[in-house]
Amino acid sequence: MQFKVPQFLDIEDKIFGPFTFRQFVYLAGGAGLCFILYKILGLLFGLIPMLAVAGFVLALAFYRPNNKPLLNMLEAGFKFYAQNKLYIWKRRTQKKEVAQKEEEKEKANAEKERMEFNKRNLTGSKLKDLAWSLDVLDLRKEGDNQSR
Repeated sequence: MQFKVPQFLDIEDKIFGPFTFRQFVYLAGGAGLCFILYKILGLLFGLIPMLAVAGFVLALAFYRPNNKPLLNMLEAGFKFYAQNKLYIWKRRTQKKEVAQKEEEKEKANAEKERMEFNKRNLTGSKLKDLAWSLDVLDLRKEGDNQSR
């Protein structure tokens, strides 16, 4: 027996024309609040609060940061600022260790740059010079190992 699996569960149904129920409630509540501000303060003094309420209501109804309702973002922000926070201070490692790590990184970067430069400027005569210098370096290492 086959069952149909519901899809698109996160999409709300359009109930009031092009608006979902939630959008309709936000818009109707915002319009009612703007009307109350108009009646109490009049048009001249109530214009700025009415614009602020209208902007907030429009953002609640239509703005979706990270494809989630703005109300979720506001709730998360309120919880973050309302809850207690625990700050833990951790002492840094010794400065010598940090300096040594930085020196090692600088040496590695310098070695990479030198190798890249050698790769770009490697001709026949330079290749012979490089082979000779490697042979000389190997002889020095052998001499160092025998003297120890």
